[in-house]
Amino acid sequence: METGSPAGAGTEGREPEWTGLPPGLLRMRRMLLSVWLGSAALAVGLPLGLLVGPCWAAFALLPAALAAWGWVLLGRNWRSWRYAERADDLLISRGVLWREETVVPYGRMQLVEVTSGPVERYFGLASVQLHTAAAATDATIPGLHPAEAERLRDRLTELGEARSAGL
Repeated sequence: METGSPAGAGTEGREPEWTGLPPGLLRMRRMLLSVWLGSAALAVGLPLGLLVGPCWAAFALLPAALAAWGWVLLGRNWRSWRYAERADDLLISRGVLWREETVVPYGRMQLVEVTSGPVERYFGLASVQLHTAAAATDATIPGLHPAEAERLRDRLTELGEARSAGL
């Protein structure tokens, strides 16, 4: 994608150029799933196996099965997230079963934030949060590389200021 001009500029009637999220977000979410549900499997299986009997330790398979199911669902969810910069707005699309597409006009943006918690920083990720005049259209793009998040923040801020000046 070009950084000099917005994707989709001058391409009315054509499909926007979508950008997916980096695989680091999927790795981070799968690691968190493994840590939490692995701990749950130990917390369930170990006491039951020691206190009640070894056959009761089989209940530890429930969190393990949930982890396997979650592993697949996280992959599908990660593939569903994408965004596209157009001439007048930003599109954010997400969802597998319930598809949701958010259109954020540049002129309606009031604040663009880049955030990164400790786990996100460990995986080299950041999120971009868009705040608009209408709270219902606030949107987030999670799991971007920090350089891309800052580029997107600067670009959206610049376009937002240019569009709102014309109001």
